[in-house]
Amino acid sequence: MSPFKKVNLLLILLTAFQNLVFGQAAYNNCDQALALCPQKTEFISNIGADKSLCNFCEDDFTACFTPNNTIWMTFETNATGGDVNVTFSNLQFQVNPNQGNQIQATVFEALAPCDGTTYTAVGTCVTTATNFFNVSALGLNANTTYYVVVNGAKNGGATIAAEVSMNVDISGSGIDRLVPFVSVGVFNDTLCQGETYTFYTLLTNCSGASSFNWYINGDLVAVSDSTYFETSAIQNGDIVTVSNSCFGQCPVEVSASTMPLVVTSVQVNAGIDTTIKQGESVQLNGTTNGTSYSWSPAFSLSSPSIQNPIAVPDVTTTYTLTATLDGCSNSDAMTVFVDETLEITNTFTPNGDGYNDTWKIPALDKYPNCLVQIFDRWGQMLYQTTGYGDKKAWDGTSKGKPMEASVYFYVIEVRNSDFPKPIRGSITLVR
Repeated sequence: MSPFKKVNLLLILLTAFQNLVFGQAAYNNCDQALALCPQKTEFISNIGADKSLCNFCEDDFTACFTPNNTIWMTFETNATGGDVNVTFSNLQFQVNPNQGNQIQATVFEALAPCDGTTYTAVGTCVTTATNFFNVSALGLNANTTYYVVVNGAKNGGATIAAEVSMNVDISGSGIDRLVPFVSVGVFNDTLCQGETYTFYTLLTNCSGASSFNWYINGDLVAVSDSTYFETSAIQNGDIVTVSNSCFGQCPVEVSASTMPLVVTSVQVNAGIDTTIKQGESVQLNGTTNGTSYSWSPAFSLSSPSIQNPIAVPDVTTTYTLTATLDGCSNSDAMTVFVDETLEITNTFTPNGDGYNDTWKIPALDKYPNCLVQIFDRWGQMLYQTTGYGDKKAWDGTSKGKPMEASVYFYVIEVRNSDFPKPIRGSITLVR
């Protein structure tokens, strides 16, 4: 390949590379102006920019300089208005034959967005900048949109407008704003696992706030307009975070997090349910990490304040073990089922010897509404009572007259859902 062809190929590749790297920025157009925000440095370039000249177009103006390859930025003043300063620094010019090497800039107020015929220059006019420079605009109105235009000069007889990359910052009383601040906390000093707690947030210096986003360990769990957040899903070591977006233009995200939360977990296990016969006892097998604990109800326990008391319930009873640790409580329950099957004896000896002189039916006294009737072999009722216990137990008489040794018959209506049908049977009286 000849040297001439190699040079042409190199120029083609270099041009393609420049077009790839320095593609025309969107803010070449006024309607896509780059928003300048306080405390934020932007890197801009007018490389490859052009101009739009026509009636009512964005570059249809004559103030300060003649448009060549303009780029556009915009800013909105704060609620008080005032002075604004736009600073350009770190200027890096393109160096090509017949190309200008000075930059131009000013600030416009526009009655109609991007309509050059409505512009009023409100900023200093810079036309010969080659390095660090400022454009100032004084006493700007509050809550108003302004435009910053940057243009490459054709100075010194250049035929190609200057192209430059640089940093731009904006500041001043007319745009500066207080730094927004958000905090997060919880109303309770002590957190107990499983309970519901309310977290709160305080947001200051934030206009145009969005909804609050609430996170647990970085996972979004709620979005609300309220400054409060309730949850019962807090575990030991969890971190709760709240975030919000402030300001409509040049939004700022703010967030705050709690320290890892200390959540107390009280472990309580009352043991498994068990069944005993009436009159029997059973030891309860409670376990807990609590420092204090108690059982309820306490009346049928050997001690309600130990983990493993002896229980002697007369009837089926549910026992609850409640434990406390570091101000937190938790409970668990178990049931002792008492088998209250009636054991009805079929013989008694009312002979006055003080032993087995009455017909006793253990546990029937637990049913005060029961009905007991005794009949002879011919169906004649000899005895009847409502409620049955030691004082009402049949002594083998009828109307004060001793009954002879024989077989008698009984009907017992317990009148309880555990015994829906009458109990019938026979009893032998022995003398």
